[in-house]
Amino acid sequence: MPSAAPAAATPSPLEPSASAASGAGTATPRQRQSVLRTLRTPRWLATELLAGLVVAIALIPEAIAFSVIAGVDPRVGLFASFTMAVTIAIVGGRPAMISAATGAVALVIAPLVKSHGTDYFVAAVILAGLIQVVLALAGITKLMRFIPRSVMVGFVNALAILIFVAQVPELIGVPWLVYPLAAAALLIVFGLPKLTTAVPAPLVAIVLLTAVTIWAGWDVPTVADKGTLPDSLPGLFLPNVPLSWETLRIVAPFSLGMALVGLMESLMTAQLVDDITDTRSNKRREAWGQGVANVVTGFFGGMGGCAMIGQTTINVKVSGARTRISTFVAGAALLVLVVALGDLVGRIPMAVLVAIMIFVCWATFDWHSIRPTTLRTLPRSETAVMVVTVIATVATHNLAIGVVSGVLVACALFARRVAGTVSVRRTDHPDGHAEYVVTGPLFFASSSQLAHRFEYASDPAEVSVDLSGAQLWDASTVAVLDDVRRRYEQHGKRVRLTGLSGHSAQRYERLSGKLG
Repeated sequence: MPSAAPAAATPSPLEPSASAASGAGTATPRQRQSVLRTLRTPRWLATELLAGLVVAIALIPEAIAFSVIAGVDPRVGLFASFTMAVTIAIVGGRPAMISAATGAVALVIAPLVKSHGTDYFVAAVILAGLIQVVLALAGITKLMRFIPRSVMVGFVNALAILIFVAQVPELIGVPWLVYPLAAAALLIVFGLPKLTTAVPAPLVAIVLLTAVTIWAGWDVPTVADKGTLPDSLPGLFLPNVPLSWETLRIVAPFSLGMALVGLMESLMTAQLVDDITDTRSNKRREAWGQGVANVVTGFFGGMGGCAMIGQTTINVKVSGARTRISTFVAGAALLVLVVALGDLVGRIPMAVLVAIMIFVCWATFDWHSIRPTTLRTLPRSETAVMVVTVIATVATHNLAIGVVSGVLVACALFARRVAGTVSVRRTDHPDGHAEYVVTGPLFFASSSQLAHRFEYASDPAEVSVDLSGAQLWDASTVAVLDDVRRRYEQHGKRVRLTGLSGHSAQRYERLSGKLG
């Protein structure tokens, strides 16, 4: 989970913050470690195997909880985590990165499950994978650098809010024992890490409180109440939906949202691992690899997913894994655990999972972003972008819409800010001609009023416009300069444009007089 390096990328279940993770890892780095070399080195191989096992254990409660958010059987999330991890271990572009079922994808896909059922939901997962492959081949990875930090902060804050809202129904109209169980789970997940981090606190909460519930014979809602857990390996699943334009109309919006959210989180996580290991990854391969993994997951009836910042941090930074072996082991071990221990997993109280997800919300939310000192220090435009992203996401329950809205607002505010840096200064020279010195970036937002900064009627017969300190960025600016020349000519005066060089001169020569 953010589930997409920047400080905005705050974690998911069990997940340490992304900003904290971007520092040097606690384990000894083994840069560019190959799979074959690891297989020949027992010490490295042991590290990879143990890292994968730790991630698999930590993934079980997450996958179940995300299945509940999506409104599907727990086995759907568990199978998705298995197929995503195993597939991305083979085709992904960032070794040691963990992909599985995530809360962000669950939130995007949940409304479709509720309105049209499992078959349409699986069809949407498959289509999302195909969209990711197409976007990767089209170079979508290059666009990730245009997502501002304030949008990422808004993204993770909105994700935290939506996950919290999704837990509320599990706390309404339930036996009173649910509340002390949830409180005890919260005490464990918040308090245990202060004493030890040897064992994941959520896992301790699940084991301990499940044992107490079984021993005391308490009748509370459990995971088994949400659906049947797997007792066998996943099989091929073909969604029973008509191949029609109507089906495409139904699933396409959800598929596009899932594809965009998944790519953003995955590419962000890949950058995080690059920073931790001081290596480079193939972002394009990672993007289409995520698509392939989602297609495979869909055909096995899974809910789809993407990379997880928190689990990847556990794998790479805490456990010291560096190769695809750890990712593969995480997926395979997860399947073995849930198939062999399915009956026991089904007796986990829902109150414990709700508490874990509340912890996830707390850990995911970027509390620093709403501190009074932060709000006073940041420009108002940055805060506005974050707020717009949060509001758009929460209002639509669609993380992709929220991110796009935030990016659009950020672009508009950036254009407005840059437009204010343009200046025009007029000087009268002894030889009788007037000179205008224009400085700053000239584009559609800053050049729209440029034509009104000249005194056409009162200027002398000779006028020069010095553009040596300006940059021409688009055709709108060339059109404005043509308009300035035309207005002076209408007053019987001659104007010269000087100082253009480089790309500005080339753009002006290519477009001047051809824009109408």
